[in-house]
Amino acid sequence: MGIVDIAPWIVLAASICGLAFAMYKFFWVKKQPEGTKEMANISAKIRKGAMAYLKRQYKTVGIFFIVMLIIICVMAAFGLLTWFVPFAFVSGGFFSGLSGFIGMKIATYANSRTANGAQNSLNKGLKVAFSSGTVMGLTVVGLGLLDISVWFIILKAVLSDPNEIMAAMLTFGMGASSMALFARVGGGIFTKAADVGADLVGKVEAGIPEDDPRNPAVIADNVGDNVGDVAGMGADLYESYVGSIISTGALATAAGLGFKGIVVPMMIAAIGIIASIIGTFFVSTKEGATQKNLLGSLRRGTYVSAILSAISAAVLIFTLLPQNTGVFWAVISGLVAGVLIGFFTEYYTSDSYKPTQKLSESSKTGSATIIIDGIALGMNSTAIPVVIVGISILVSFFAAGGGGFLATGDLSSFSLGLYGVGISAVGMLATLGITLATDAYGPVADNAGGIAEMAGLDEEVRNRTDALDSLGNTTAATGKGFAIGSAALTALALIVSYTDKIQALGGQLQLSLTNPPVLIGLFVGAMLPFLFSAFTMQAVGRAAQKIVVEVRRQFKQIKGLMEGKAEADYETCVDICTRSSLREMILPAALGILAPIVVGLVLGVNGVVGMLAGALVSGFAIAIMMANSGGAWDNAKKYIEAGNFGGKGSDNHKAAVVGDTVGDPFKDTSGPSVNILIKLLSMVSIVFAALIVKFNLVDLITGLLK
Repeated sequence: MGIVDIAPWIVLAASICGLAFAMYKFFWVKKQPEGTKEMANISAKIRKGAMAYLKRQYKTVGIFFIVMLIIICVMAAFGLLTWFVPFAFVSGGFFSGLSGFIGMKIATYANSRTANGAQNSLNKGLKVAFSSGTVMGLTVVGLGLLDISVWFIILKAVLSDPNEIMAAMLTFGMGASSMALFARVGGGIFTKAADVGADLVGKVEAGIPEDDPRNPAVIADNVGDNVGDVAGMGADLYESYVGSIISTGALATAAGLGFKGIVVPMMIAAIGIIASIIGTFFVSTKEGATQKNLLGSLRRGTYVSAILSAISAAVLIFTLLPQNTGVFWAVISGLVAGVLIGFFTEYYTSDSYKPTQKLSESSKTGSATIIIDGIALGMNSTAIPVVIVGISILVSFFAAGGGGFLATGDLSSFSLGLYGVGISAVGMLATLGITLATDAYGPVADNAGGIAEMAGLDEEVRNRTDALDSLGNTTAATGKGFAIGSAALTALALIVSYTDKIQALGGQLQLSLTNPPVLIGLFVGAMLPFLFSAFTMQAVGRAAQKIVVEVRRQFKQIKGLMEGKAEADYETCVDICTRSSLREMILPAALGILAPIVVGLVLGVNGVVGMLAGALVSGFAIAIMMANSGGAWDNAKKYIEAGNFGGKGSDNHKAAVVGDTVGDPFKDTSGPSVNILIKLLSMVSIVFAALIVKFNLVDLITGLLK
């Protein structure tokens, strides 16, 4: 039995190790004391609201999956797909949803325990919140590799051709992407509708503190942190993770690397799980730590994991691919690109650096100027990530052997270069276990601050949770930048996989920019992220208006509420957010699924390639701009709340709150959803490739003209 036969079982074992460590951390968090009875009650309300939302969301998404399953089965019956595809589609969606569900479950257990830990020390609060994030991170990578390894083992036993195996595996990414889009869009609409409504009426109109128990939307806001920033984010990064591994495996077959080339990205991911587990032991801090100290604590864990992954990847590649050792530098380019994108995202969004500090200062002249400067900051922040990704693509392409194509036109060298680009995406996501842990910890810290405020804990406790929350805003922005960067590389690999499949099906590709279908496809693709963002922004606006009206009604009609003598009706706000988000998520999700099918049926395969390229380029820039603008507005508000430029309650603060409410759907709904969109478009295109090759309007008209 050779290394290729053993490797899938090693990957399976690594996934089980990750899930076992996540389970250990899950029960460790649950053993921590919740604090006072009031803290436990508040946490229970948040957990109840989050679970109720997810149950209703999964019922809605279940209808979509049943319809899509029927369509895919019909295509399989007509020979347009293999019968493995329907089952792979369902398993991809199931595991994507499950990863988000488990992450949300632990987050709603950890919030009160983090607040209680913060009563003891800053380090204790960090430990509990980060352990919760670790559960999320390792659950995502563990379930992702479990799904991939089990499918690979099954398909390898049934099919002998690596091309057939990877063609079947590519399609289960569509299930993961579809689930991720619903989870991210629906959760994002819920959380930002509640957040915007709570801030506009509570902070701006009523002048009460954030997370004040008198605010009827405060529980909905905390529920939203979990369903959007935890459950939605988990499903999002699950599909990025599996998409990068599968698409790179598909590129390996095109490059002639066979099973060895396929198992390399799987093994790199397996190494990353073990490295992430080790890295978690290096995260700790001291009392009175500054934001830079706290960031340093989290960075220490991620850097240790990255170094261990790099060293192990070198041994792996030199063993499995001795004739293509340059692939190792493609892995390194992805790792470095991920770290650099994370750093520059932090630079533009953290209040430890000048861009956000200057944004805070612009509040002196009102909300209009802080909004203008925030949008400009986001636009400015797109330049460096684009350059970083561009350099990473070049380095990966040449390091893996793509230079031969540019020199002689050798197509085999071209395929090797593209395999290197795919491997760089895997390298960027190799340590996702701990990278996601630093991201998922943020909503827990945010909830902990809300519970501390509502339970009336000492000011020192709220100061500690605020420090953890502010750090969470930065790590969340860093995580989004990381996810967007990896999405760009993964989407590029998927586009290549799509063109390879079209050629295998006998389709004719004419990808000149002067070819009308390609040109039209480019325009349509470039427009899609804008249209998608418009749908999601408007959805947040409509849902937030309902929350604003409801909060105003309760302030007026519930006697004694503003004096703290009566309890707000929290459940009504939660119900409004739930119903609104589930209804509003359908149109954006439908756009992502139907667009490539419609474009393909009208413009043919060349139009689809143009659409995918246009969506990738514009979507990458829009996603970065929105994520960074939103993150900077949020931290500018917190910078003022810390006592700068007038502090809480000042006109500057009110202007910053308005900026933050504009930024909320930017950073937590539209921005992060766009990076799912650009991958889902590719996944849907791959699944329906055979249908588009056989039936499209352009080829029909061309045939008639002949």
